[in-house]
Amino acid sequence: MTEAISPSGKFRTAVDIGGTFTDVFVQQPDGTIRTAKYPTQNNPIDGVLAGMEQTGVGWEDVEFFSHGTTIATNALITRRFPKVALVTTDGFRDVIEIRRGDRESWDPYQEVAPPVVPRRHRLTVRERIGYDGSVLEPLDEDGAREVARVLRRREIETVAVCFVNSFTNPVHENRMAEILAEELPGVSITTSSDVLPEIFEYERFSTTVTNAALIPIIGPYARTLEGRLAEAGYDNDVLLLHSGGGVMTPAMAERYGARLAASGIAAGAIASRHIARTCGFENSIGFDMGGTSTDVSLTDNGVLATTNMWSVSFGHPICFPSIEVLTIGAGGGSIAWLDDAGSLRNGPQSAGSDPGPACYGGAGELATNTDANLILGTVGKKLAGGVKELDESLARAAVAKIAEPLGLDVETAAQSIIKVANANMADAIRLISIRKGHDPRDFALVGFGGAGPLHAAYLAKDLGIPTVIIPPHPGVTSAMGCMLVDIQHDITRMYLADTDNADLDHLTATFAELREEGRARLTAEHVDPDDMLFEYYLDMRYKGQWRAISVPVSMPLSDLDEVVASFHAAHLKEHNFSSEDSGVEIYRISLRAIGLTPRMDATPAELIDPADFEPHPLEVRQVLFPDEQARLATPVYDRATLPPGAVLNGPCIVDQLDSTTVVPPATTARVDEWGNLLLTAAE
Repeated sequence: MTEAISPSGKFRTAVDIGGTFTDVFVQQPDGTIRTAKYPTQNNPIDGVLAGMEQTGVGWEDVEFFSHGTTIATNALITRRFPKVALVTTDGFRDVIEIRRGDRESWDPYQEVAPPVVPRRHRLTVRERIGYDGSVLEPLDEDGAREVARVLRRREIETVAVCFVNSFTNPVHENRMAEILAEELPGVSITTSSDVLPEIFEYERFSTTVTNAALIPIIGPYARTLEGRLAEAGYDNDVLLLHSGGGVMTPAMAERYGARLAASGIAAGAIASRHIARTCGFENSIGFDMGGTSTDVSLTDNGVLATTNMWSVSFGHPICFPSIEVLTIGAGGGSIAWLDDAGSLRNGPQSAGSDPGPACYGGAGELATNTDANLILGTVGKKLAGGVKELDESLARAAVAKIAEPLGLDVETAAQSIIKVANANMADAIRLISIRKGHDPRDFALVGFGGAGPLHAAYLAKDLGIPTVIIPPHPGVTSAMGCMLVDIQHDITRMYLADTDNADLDHLTATFAELREEGRARLTAEHVDPDDMLFEYYLDMRYKGQWRAISVPVSMPLSDLDEVVASFHAAHLKEHNFSSEDSGVEIYRISLRAIGLTPRMDATPAELIDPADFEPHPLEVRQVLFPDEQARLATPVYDRATLPPGAVLNGPCIVDQLDSTTVVPPATTARVDEWGNLLLTAAE
């Protein structure tokens, strides 16, 4: 992909730290790309530095660094927290454990994780704020200091303060935080009125407690990363990708650590949108398939789908805005197995990198998708440029354990394994598209990750998607996504009012207050005023509903008629009905404060005449495609030898260092001016 030359003559770098590999994406001053993969280390920062060393770029020559990390996600999954406590209103000690009193899932095997704060560390104080913000019972300051002394004796490291109705008046939470700071020097303190000033105690308490638990993990990590990069010669801002699709500095990460809990998966969604829009597609579905899982995202009219309620640990919501990504257990290492009825299943169990697929020659003996692809010939016997050699005999022995009970030969069993895996992933795409009122035939599919290009064409055929886009560097696309983001803060405030009698002056004044808070945050992160951008939203719902839809608004507000009309249209699209005769109310107001980061605009390469291109395959391999009865002679091409404008007719395979693209029969692959492979199937 050709890019504009950097005016500063320096490098731009993005790093995505995954569970297995740390991916490095470097944009050189002349616009060309360098990439590297390095095994993720016990100390992730070591992997960042080692990965950059592989690229040969010195930190003193880097002008921009952004990265996504799984450190917060892993802490929530493994539940390795510091000693965290909750201080709440008397009588509300068990809100985070009672939750909403429903099961949330009828799956008997899907149990709610234990609360982040054990009951013995959940302490109460007498106080009460009314629904309207009035003080019904003053804060018991003597009781507050006694709670602080108890927490000191227990050597608590971080405290969440969550009082009832504090979203309407934070005076008691603020005073409690002051008392804790006086009595517990050095202890992290988080208040719900700062983290999530919204109604619904359970969701607010859950988000605040999660934030409190992660701050002592994220804060030191971010500051250590900042310090070690400075020692290495980097003298600019360190930017951390958060769930909403923006970045924050270490100073803000220390305050809102829970925003990093979906850092890694957001990067791939951002990259897929960028790639699709560069190719001229405003509607796209991101399909990121790695070794263990598959992440699916959706972009509609250039806007990524988002959600305000998500979780890492089932049953404990985080209510910061987040890019909506559906994750399922389907990857190259997903294990094929037979259920009690003798039916073939695929995943979510994974062989991972240890023991790995059977063909890796390690301790793995169970059949995986990688083993099946090796048997079929869609994957060669060497991966990553020959670094990893695969043993087909071990793959056959593993798949035979599936084939024999089903009365199949090994090849047919391998085809069946891939078909089941494809069906699982196609279902995930249906959930994020059809279930949300979108027709996948109106979208392009962006296939990336180490295994995404292997399967993307089959999913597109199954779903009727006309175009598949395979980016130039599929295996490090998520790292590229970290480079495509701005500093971003989402600030909300409860505002319950009917649209018929809403006070526009009050609304405008409240938006102005949020804007000033957003400006203060961006200023603290050294954003120039000329690079600040503010977006305004009203969260609205029909009277009697409790779920709201966010609608963008323009300032200044002259009336709400156009906003209400936009709400009706959005409700129709999301829920397949609207009720224009029903009353509409404002539930919450939101502001997005954006600090624009510099980018180098892409420039297209010159296309060759396809008639002048004569492909030269590396080899011709006998491949058994999932829908074919016999093996087909299939040329294998090195992607680096395919110039923009080149056209390949399937069946063929395009190989590169970080991934393999399968072009099935009756499918055409074309290299566009941006270096992407565009796959289209015959009508």
